[in-house]
Amino acid sequence: MELKVIIIDDEPLAINVLKNYIQQIKELELVNSFSNAVDAYSFLQENEIDIIFLDIHMPILDGLEFLKTLQDAPMVVITTAHEEFALESYDLEVIDYLVKPIPFPRFMKAVNRIMKLKQMNHSNDRNGPHDHPSIFVKVDKKKLQKIYLDEIIVVESLKDYIRIKTTTGKYIIHKTLTSFTDELPSDQFIRIHRSFTISIDKVQVVEGNSVEIDNTRYTIGRSYLNDVKSKILNNSIS
Repeated sequence: MELKVIIIDDEPLAINVLKNYIQQIKELELVNSFSNAVDAYSFLQENEIDIIFLDIHMPILDGLEFLKTLQDAPMVVITTAHEEFALESYDLEVIDYLVKPIPFPRFMKAVNRIMKLKQMNHSNDRNGPHDHPSIFVKVDKKKLQKIYLDEIIVVESLKDYIRIKTTTGKYIIHKTLTSFTDELPSDQFIRIHRSFTISIDKVQVVEGNSVEIDNTRYTIGRSYLNDVKSKILNNSIS
């Protein structure tokens, strides 16, 4: 799935930062960039776009007023130095609100959110049987790896890093288990221990205070026990 992107921002430096970020993600195609919303509006009348990265304070027409003029708007991510417009932006159904300077991991989180929404919409269009949601993780300084959610088995904490074990391989990334778990669908994954998050449907055996996944036994932390057992058993019944 390749998503077509435009940038609307009157700051050349901000445009360059976003261009660099977009170029690192092969599923994103930067189609054009604009220093004002009026030119972008004319472009959108004749071109189909999936994502707009939109600044707020711009000459002639500010980003929020521009957004109000659009019918059937693409997905919009606000990119601004001002935090105070977040509530108004979400009322306009923006996907995310990024405050400058934008760190690359925060940009990635917004892209992952968009990818999930696109995949969900695509799944609904096809009545859902072949949907294959995924997430991007940074596995070295420049490489972004796509991991399909239904291939994830276990995510293990390694202090400031995590190890993601999938049906096709293992990946070590610089991220905490808490932040990564928050990015996963809560109906498919559950934290069972301070060191482990698991895929619920990969559980083969539940016994005492442990689960067995992929022929490996994992201990359930005492504070997680009731919630984990309830969620796993309810999932198997449904």
